[in-house]
Amino acid sequence: MEHAKPISSEQSVGLADWVSLLRPMQWVKNVVVFAGPAAGMRLFDADGFIRAAVACAAFCLLASSAYAINDTLDRAADLSHPTKRFRPVARGAISPAAALVCASALVVCALSISTWLLNSQTTFILVAYFVMTLAYSIALKRRIILDVIIIATGFVLRAWGGSAAVEVATSEWLVACMFTLCMFLGFGKRRCEISMIPDAAEARQHRDILVRYTPDLLNHLITVSAGIAIITFLLYTLDSDPSRAPGGFQKEHLFYTLPLVMYGVFRYAMLTELGAFTGPTEIILKDKALLSSILMWAVAAMTIVYQTAIFGPEGLKPWLG
Repeated sequence: MEHAKPISSEQSVGLADWVSLLRPMQWVKNVVVFAGPAAGMRLFDADGFIRAAVACAAFCLLASSAYAINDTLDRAADLSHPTKRFRPVARGAISPAAALVCASALVVCALSISTWLLNSQTTFILVAYFVMTLAYSIALKRRIILDVIIIATGFVLRAWGGSAAVEVATSEWLVACMFTLCMFLGFGKRRCEISMIPDAAEARQHRDILVRYTPDLLNHLITVSAGIAIITFLLYTLDSDPSRAPGGFQKEHLFYTLPLVMYGVFRYAMLTELGAFTGPTEIILKDKALLSSILMWAVAAMTIVYQTAIFGPEGLKPWLG
């Protein structure tokens, strides 16, 4: 494969290169920060929304710092990837030293924002998230199965951070649903990667662990994790303990969103095998059918959570029972 030529030091680094390094498109992952405040019915009060937005911004800054560090560490391996070889550090547009300085500044900004505007618990979660992502970039991404568990745990920490920011309890069901769904998405990401690099030699050069993730193994893991994610969601909706429903909303009505959940899960599983996408973010943003199902579920879920405020004391009972 022809490698991208390094850019000479005399050439200036453009804004597009820094945007590529920080990957703001990936910030969409951090919307899970709003899950806890939404379930705790704090999303639509001014203070709750602002605090959740600040926590989301802090996670975005930490995520970009992690991308900069990861690109610096993987710059040689990225040259063997069909799309990652065009990343600014890999092709020499941004030096490794500049990328690390930028990453350090982002970490300081994120933790400062949390310390000044939020609380110590949120700051602790942000530190734990950064340490975990750093460990992932350095070593854990080379451990089969564990690499995906770490990715899923990162989403759990985001949701936990959002709950901590607005000072509502983190539901164990929220943690379970988030973790199992993200395990499914993580194995799907690995399936996308090996679909894009079918040659074993190139896959090993890019990332050793891809050789150990065979298509058959990933298909099995995706199937199992998808089933667990759907069952976890069902158990959550069918749990009748009112103390588990933040704010007292009738979460059993979430059961009626099951068709949207299943469609989204199955369509994502199908798209991972096409070899046309780099991972979950690209799939969600570019596949209109999947994005539409996610948005419809989000609207339905928010309507159920805030049904009393929208429809009055009876909520959705007259329609759903």
